[in-house]
Amino acid sequence: MKNWKEIIRHNTFRYIDHSTENTVAGKPNTALASFAVDDALAISVSEETSPPVVRLWVHADTIVLGIPDSRLPHITDGMAFLDKNHHRGIVRNSGGLAVALDEGVLNISLIIPGADKLSIYDCYEAMVRFVQAMFADVTDAIEAYEIVGSYCPGDYDLSIDGKKFAGISQRRVKKGISVQIYLDIEGNSQARASLIRDFYHIAKQNKETTFTYPEVNPDVMASLSELLGVSLTVEEAKQRVVNTLEGLTEEMITIPMQETEQKHFDKRYQQMIKRNEHL
Repeated sequence: MKNWKEIIRHNTFRYIDHSTENTVAGKPNTALASFAVDDALAISVSEETSPPVVRLWVHADTIVLGIPDSRLPHITDGMAFLDKNHHRGIVRNSGGLAVALDEGVLNISLIIPGADKLSIYDCYEAMVRFVQAMFADVTDAIEAYEIVGSYCPGDYDLSIDGKKFAGISQRRVKKGISVQIYLDIEGNSQARASLIRDFYHIAKQNKETTFTYPEVNPDVMASLSELLGVSLTVEEAKQRVVNTLEGLTEEMITIPMQETEQKHFDKRYQQMIKRNEHL
């Protein structure tokens, strides 16, 4: 694996904390808005009207589906199941499959330029290195490899002792790259995984599909609080993001949403709404 400095050569980062906001860019602060915000920021970073960005976001009781999930044979039944269990289901525009979000899950977006130069793997490795640095004082056991039986499985699942606490997805817009990770910080990981397991059972109903959906095993999922044996909170994890970023860069700045970013957001938000209309 490359280290952070081999991949990220920028010394100034824009820091945005949307984790406690009620509205973002004039819209309710939902996962729909978050994916549109990241697209708008990726365009700004691509056009060099913004430095690279680290953005934090948290959403209550949301199941974020991947595009393949929207093609499940009984997706309407699956969405009704989520609604019955007081969760909102939305389809994102980045890669991956279903993940569970709530107030115990911190999402981090690393938004950088260089889609024409940086490989997909470089960007995943940058995020892995960032998270390892976040928790370096309490563990050196964070590994990146696929955890079979987890939801949204992939080569860059983050785990400790074989139990997954984080997954990474990636989206490229123009020359901007948004690397998004969810970190299961606190709360009931098994309940989250059970909900997604049951969603797949209901939305698939043993039908043959060309796409292979995961058989979710809640026992391979855990929160960082559980894995580290400490009472870690999302607020504490947010402070670790700030501390880590300060240690890896020379300057952190905050910039309000720019006029051009608002325009890009409005367009991307409507695309997210349209993507989800049929669900």
